[in-house]
Amino acid sequence: MLAALLLRQGAVVSHEQLMHGVWGEEPPASGHKVLASHVNPLRRALDADGTRHTESVIRSGKGWYRFAVDRVRLDVADLSERGVDARRTKASGELARAVDQLSSALALFRGEPLAGLPGAFAQAERERLSERRRGLRLDRLECLVLLGRFGDALDDLTVRFPSDRYDESLLALRMRALYGCERQAEALNAYQGMRVRLRDELGVEPGEGVRRLYEAVLRQDDEDLLGPAAAGSATRPARPRTRRAVNELPGDAGRLIGREEELAQLTGAYAPGSVSIVTVDGTAGVGKTALVVRAARELSDRYPDGSLFVDLRAHSTQRRQTPEQALQRLLRSLGAAKGELPSGLEELTAAWRAATSPLRLLLVLDDVLDADQVRPLLPAGAGSRVLVAGRRRLPELDADRRVTLEPLRSRGAVLLLTHILGEERASREPEATRRLVGLCDGLPLALRIAGSRLQNRRTWTVEYLVGRMADDERRLGELTVGDRSVEAAFRLSYDQLAPDEQRGFRALGQVPTVEFDVLAPAAMLGRPLHDTERILESLVDANLLQQPRPGRYRLHDLVRVHARRLAEALPGEAAGTRAAALRLYLDAARIASDWGLPTGFPSGPQPCGAPFANWRDAENWLDAAGGELADVVGYAVALGEVDHACWIAEALVDYFTRQGRYHESQTALEIALAHVAEATDPRMAIALRNCSAYTGVYQRRYAYSRALFTEALDLSRHGLEPIEEARALVGLASVDVSVGEGEQAISRVAAGLNVSRAPHNDWVASIAYVIQGLAHQLERRNEDALACFAKARTHADRSRRPRLLGRVLSFAADIHLRLGRYAEAKSLLRQAVHLVEEAGDVFLCARGLTRLGTAEQAEGDPGTAVALHHQALMQHRLLSPLTEPAYDWLEMDIRSRLGHAYLATGRIHAALAQFQAVLDVPGRPWATP
Repeated sequence: MLAALLLRQGAVVSHEQLMHGVWGEEPPASGHKVLASHVNPLRRALDADGTRHTESVIRSGKGWYRFAVDRVRLDVADLSERGVDARRTKASGELARAVDQLSSALALFRGEPLAGLPGAFAQAERERLSERRRGLRLDRLECLVLLGRFGDALDDLTVRFPSDRYDESLLALRMRALYGCERQAEALNAYQGMRVRLRDELGVEPGEGVRRLYEAVLRQDDEDLLGPAAAGSATRPARPRTRRAVNELPGDAGRLIGREEELAQLTGAYAPGSVSIVTVDGTAGVGKTALVVRAARELSDRYPDGSLFVDLRAHSTQRRQTPEQALQRLLRSLGAAKGELPSGLEELTAAWRAATSPLRLLLVLDDVLDADQVRPLLPAGAGSRVLVAGRRRLPELDADRRVTLEPLRSRGAVLLLTHILGEERASREPEATRRLVGLCDGLPLALRIAGSRLQNRRTWTVEYLVGRMADDERRLGELTVGDRSVEAAFRLSYDQLAPDEQRGFRALGQVPTVEFDVLAPAAMLGRPLHDTERILESLVDANLLQQPRPGRYRLHDLVRVHARRLAEALPGEAAGTRAAALRLYLDAARIASDWGLPTGFPSGPQPCGAPFANWRDAENWLDAAGGELADVVGYAVALGEVDHACWIAEALVDYFTRQGRYHESQTALEIALAHVAEATDPRMAIALRNCSAYTGVYQRRYAYSRALFTEALDLSRHGLEPIEEARALVGLASVDVSVGEGEQAISRVAAGLNVSRAPHNDWVASIAYVIQGLAHQLERRNEDALACFAKARTHADRSRRPRLLGRVLSFAADIHLRLGRYAEAKSLLRQAVHLVEEAGDVFLCARGLTRLGTAEQAEGDPGTAVALHHQALMQHRLLSPLTEPAYDWLEMDIRSRLGHAYLATGRIHAALAQFQAVLDVPGRPWATP
């Protein structure tokens, strides 16, 4: 509420605007009355005691509120003033002073603006402020380069944003700064790295400007690169680094005992100018992670560009982390990208090397299987260091030093246990303490777990614990050392739990994702949320469950193994909890899908009693799972639940494609397709092919999609699956439209709609009529296209899904624009933009806004048109060029329309800049999607 008032800059804000800004489309049931319950506490907090209502900083009247900003000082106002002053100073040529002013303005940002505030208003303000920060940063970088402060510019350029990946202006600044620091080779490599990215990922070459700069670096043309003043300078003084380093090292838990020699080997000096590699190997539980983390913490000050940690999970119960997954995470940690990155190892490796070439990093790779996992992850920056920990020795990896970690010797193990228990308690039972050390075989993990149990049970003697461990014959698979095992210590924790907590612990071993919230275990246990949360919190207290952040939980990998082994001992219970977990993911995916229930998914269990009030709740819950949804499909396959794997993969397709997560969609489908022959649901063999082809269309893989749709069509006709036959025909029509074969698309859609046995499905029908309408539009039959879009709207209205309806309205508006019916186009586009904003579809929102601008211009309001095109550009920046195939096309379309709007207002130079920007977009024109 405070933000919604303050950011209006003292303007009157109506009750309706406040309600929408704070609660969006789901306001409280009490309506406007709730506003006073928020405003009154704000007044009490902000006003001096005794302030009259009419003199409050928050003024009010009938139906409105206003914040008296003249009585307060706002950081956003400071930002605006400082930014204006800095740019004025820069324009006057006082570059050093401009740098100070720009730095002062940028210092006002502390993290993400309005972090944590939900809603469209807060998001728009976040984007506006972030864009302002980006502009100030670019101005500062330009000043630094012009001043010859190349080291300071490079320090700033080490902080990267997703938009930097293809930004040739930033590349030019980086090359000039590197050259100014006498790092000509790195400047050339930076250009080549960008060239490879553009060629391999976008199919284009760098622009003329940056190519000329590359040639200047080859010629060592100081004046062209540095400017006359900087080129004539006798010295180029180095500046101290100001970049804040990334530090992702885990917490340093507990005292490290008996590892002084190994620690010295890991932290010793190495030859500069190369990437040094040190490997640590040893048996499970021997303390490899604790050692490398302690070493990394002692080394971190020597690596100004960051300390990164990756668990490769070679011996985890979860799916092993591939080099591709690790590289994606590392690149995001450095700020190289926030969207989805390429999936190929070669492209990711090139991106990682380009990102790390100017950096000096410390990288810890934990639980490594082999050298093939390590090699792609090695940073390229000279002077970086990599600490590698794993159970296996890695002779095939070129390492500067190898450390084999053995179990603690008797003295060190006794010291560790004594440290945990306390000197007094351990000295009372010295013989039992030594026997406990022997049972743990000197493994630090076993010693710490056993010592923790004694800490939490003050009435237990060490002798009593020794007896319990000696009698426990169960072993924990790979952590077995001789005839002793860490599982004995895990079992002691489990034995102390209440019966409902024990059942909860067993169920957690069946959760298909690494992290989870309370919903999954509640479904598995069949208990209310509050009751399940109580059980989870008890397990957190027992140190059997971790809580990385509020409301999210995870099991340590080794504890998860123990939980699963306990669950396997009760196969009937395990099958029930496992099925309940998979059913929850299936229900969420089907409810979130626009395909509709039940006809969108004619086989498999329909949602019943799911804890989601609507599709938004289901989508938000899936969002929280992050990148682990494809792993749920793999988990189901691994446990023999192939039907669930296929159903979940199918149901996730619409959710994934709406968000541009095409690679994840294909991954889940490929996992399921590899085992579809084992499924009992015969429709899945056809449905999964249709789904893969459908995803392929979004990726513009038309030949691939056509082949799969054709295969699905043949199978559906033989298997008498009318819904899949209709989907295959409509899918083939979508490929036809995409490649310009309008007449064939029309006939295919007609065949799909006329499948006599096809059950009624609003999503399929709406998509079919949309494709038929686009085909007519392609053939310049505008009225026929409008008729098809009208039919599509009828079905979209029944579906009650905003994205589906918004898409139909947007396409119909295109026809009206073509025919000069601007009032009709505006009406449809306003509705469409509202709907796709509600659905969170950034692409369609940007597309709709820019077309609405064209309609406004045609009706004589070019000023409003300019504003709408700028809004469209802001939406466009939220997309990722790596995941959205039409990214470049959309930017070209918006800027072209904006250029025409500028022309209509007489702003010739602004129009010229936009048309030039269209020509500079690193892509090529393609058909309108």
